[in-house]
Amino acid sequence: MSFRYDFAPTPFGDALAVFSDEGIVRFDLSESEDPSVPWLLEGVSRQLGAVPAPAPGAADELAQLLLDYFDGDPMRFDTHLRIDWRLTDGFARRALQTICEIEWGQTMSYGEVAILAGHPGAARAVGTACRVTPFSIIVPVHRVVRSDGSPGQYGAHPDRKRFLLDLESH
Repeated sequence: MSFRYDFAPTPFGDALAVFSDEGIVRFDLSESEDPSVPWLLEGVSRQLGAVPAPAPGAADELAQLLLDYFDGDPMRFDTHLRIDWRLTDGFARRALQTICEIEWGQTMSYGEVAILAGHPGAARAVGTACRVTPFSIIVPVHRVVRSDGSPGQYGAHPDRKRFLLDLESH
């Protein structure tokens, strides 16, 4: 299996997009101003057991989808991109796949996702799956909110979650 990477622009800065022969395997919004920082690619390489090769242009289709999304076009990325789920398994994968079903502009609580993913009472596990997702934005974990309807966190960036929810509310 070969892996390649490119960068795709977002309002939060360029994001690292890693692809396998099966589809997108990771999409990371960097915590750094420079998404090409070595530690980001090193972490992905450890997870994959291989070093992705640079592939300028590999993220062109994704970049266009992101542009459309951030322009306010309702988007369901998994209908346009093949997703390689190899970095998730078990309940986390089921939770993330369930989250893909949440429609643009809609939200669902962590508990509701847990029920639909087959494990009532596993709201915390859904939260963990959202926190460690290898598919920021592509799997719309920002659409998962607390049971009282408040947004909750989005990694260390609750402001990003609010931005995405506001974008989709119009």
